[in-house]
Amino acid sequence: MSKDNEGSVAVLEQPAQRPAPPRKQNGTVKFGVVGYGYWGPNIVRNLQSMSGVETTAVCDVSSAARQRVHKNHPQIYVTADASEVIASPEIDAVAIVTPVWTHFDLAKAALESGKHVFVEKPFTSKVAQAEELIELAERKNLKIMVDHTFLFTGAVKKIKQLLQEGLLGRLYYYDSTRVNLGLFQHDVNVIWDLAPHDLSILDYLIDRRPEALVATGEKHLNGLEDVAFITIYFPDNIIAHVNVNWLSPVKVRTTLIGGEKKMLVWNDLAPDEKVKVYDKGVDVNTHEGVYNLLVNYRSGDMWAPQLEQAEALRHELTYFINCIADGPVAINDAAAGLRVVRLLEAAGKSVRKKGALVYL
Repeated sequence: MSKDNEGSVAVLEQPAQRPAPPRKQNGTVKFGVVGYGYWGPNIVRNLQSMSGVETTAVCDVSSAARQRVHKNHPQIYVTADASEVIASPEIDAVAIVTPVWTHFDLAKAALESGKHVFVEKPFTSKVAQAEELIELAERKNLKIMVDHTFLFTGAVKKIKQLLQEGLLGRLYYYDSTRVNLGLFQHDVNVIWDLAPHDLSILDYLIDRRPEALVATGEKHLNGLEDVAFITIYFPDNIIAHVNVNWLSPVKVRTTLIGGEKKMLVWNDLAPDEKVKVYDKGVDVNTHEGVYNLLVNYRSGDMWAPQLEQAEALRHELTYFINCIADGPVAINDAAAGLRVVRLLEAAGKSVRKKGALVYL
């Protein structure tokens, strides 16, 4: 299940009529969280367990969600009005965990109120919105981080290390299958729901910018594409393929990465040995001209590297706090979020034109 569109849009009801909690000691980063649907509780749980961090307020229009906050975290101030959280002088940063169509307005209001922003993926629903938020954050000297949680998993961190070390050799392809039966979203199609995971991973792993893409998809049940295929072309003959599907009878989270020297399989659903590196490939030799092409297949050992076991979201939120304090450019900053939104927008354009090539 994807996690973007489960948070409620917290802008409708009247705020609770009780005072906000007092400010803690200096040096504490105070968070407000907007949206307590599917992913919001994980954000709050991790923030609550971190030193030097205080979750000051949580907002959701759903009374059931607010009751869950009261039950799980009785010390946290709860409201139904997002503006109460965003405008509060007691809050330094706002986590936006709501449907994508609300991200722009909420993030813009938070930035205008002087708050750092941690926003659920995808960053925005339009490229122009992402560009406007980036300009606003730069002008206000504030940080935006997009929740590309997979970048902080042990698997993706290890794959990045192996690529940087050149273990796989020259990169050939990235091929991902991210499918399951449901859950159907009502405001975004399967590309916007599932593909941001792989698009953000591609943006992180491949140190080249994509040149063009082709996307196809079809609608079967609720008027939105529920099956889609995206092919992305990079320089140096690198190709990436992403298969996303809400209509699969089984849940699959498997990625193949092929290189000149070695090949890698990442099965995110495996209980252990999620990443396996295979010494398999093809060696090509030429003799006396192009028509004598000799292909030798090699098959060697398999190696499963040890992976970091820490919770990715906790690591990501800690990283966000450090970026606020020290000012480094985050790997999942607003610019990275913009690049993903640009790919999503281009994929939508290609789907509408039945798989037309779209240059980036």
